[in-house]
Amino acid sequence: MGKASRRKGKENKRPLDPSHMPAPFVARPFEGLTGETDWVAMREIVPSATAKVTFEVDGQEHEAVIATILPMAWPGLRREDGDMMVALQTGGGSGDASRDLAAQLIAVTQLENGQPLPAPPRVSAATPRLQDIITSTTFEPTVHETFDFWIPEEHEIGEEASVSMEDANESIAPTAPIDGVDSAYWCLIGDRAFIRWVLPHDENKATDALARLSASGKARMPENDDEGRLLGAFRACGVLTPVWEVATDRLPEQQAAPMAELAKAFDDAFASLETEPLTADERRARNGIVSRQITLR
Repeated sequence: MGKASRRKGKENKRPLDPSHMPAPFVARPFEGLTGETDWVAMREIVPSATAKVTFEVDGQEHEAVIATILPMAWPGLRREDGDMMVALQTGGGSGDASRDLAAQLIAVTQLENGQPLPAPPRVSAATPRLQDIITSTTFEPTVHETFDFWIPEEHEIGEEASVSMEDANESIAPTAPIDGVDSAYWCLIGDRAFIRWVLPHDENKATDALARLSASGKARMPENDDEGRLLGAFRACGVLTPVWEVATDRLPEQQAAPMAELAKAFDDAFASLETEPLTADERRARNGIVSRQITLR
């Protein structure tokens, strides 16, 4: 093939259309959003919660309720009154949860009143992310004891739907936020109680700080008698969530003071990383934490 033919081939080669390309993987999909750690908590550890957001599509602003899950595992729903809802805990995904959720929000704006979104919409590299369309400056989850928020108060449901709702409500592990510490949640699973704290830091640095805390003997939850031990941590959406087992006879509000004390100790340990590298004991503690880590999604 001559040089002229090769040049012609290059000139005729069209750039790839992003709408035909898969969405790139994003390890920390909610980074940059207000309330990143609560987005993660609602997606991964809180069974029933809602939060309101405003977002813009084609120059028009909308309001929607972000929910942990919706009936029938629908990714989205437009109620009879026009209110829009989108679920965070949906199955599958493109590898970028932010892009998936933005696609769900855009899709529900196109639904008729009373229609569900039966399946997740197609996502590509051209699909906007939440960071591109969210306009609200706050993200404040409300944790619910049941899934009753699915049904408007004035709406009556039949016996079959009522039984389904009862079954769903019985599956909820009691969960409550810990006042005074962002994205820390108490939960009761069977006869054991835990606190899970979604950290806003780079997960490697957060692991270092947790190791320093553990090696110093300060990683135990104060005021929890023989309980309060650090069980380990899991990784989700690019951030770290350490888990403590705590006394079951202490209500969530009674855990606020010890959790604040622990959070202060962690913050001090994290700040010290700027000037003091991990010691040998701290590196061993880090290896133990990492060996017990699991990664969600």
